[in-house]
Amino acid sequence: MPTDVEAQITGNVWKIERAVGDAVEEEDVILILESMKMEIPVEAPCEGTLSEIRVNEGDNVEEGFVLAVIAD
Repeated sequence: MPTDVEAQITGNVWKIERAVGDAVEEEDVILILESMKMEIPVEAPCEGTLSEIRVNEGDNVEEGFVLAVIAD
């Protein structure tokens, strides 16, 4: 079952660290959000394959927005 990777905070997508198709381990950094002049790494909640990235660098996202999807 796919796992959604959600934004923990409202902010801007500063840098995308992974690409669709990449294998990820739990706690691997997928992307970095910038909020209030702080960089917040968004980590994979589980291992799997990154099947979707739903944002681009520079996008503004709200807390809870689905940033990416990890497939088993």
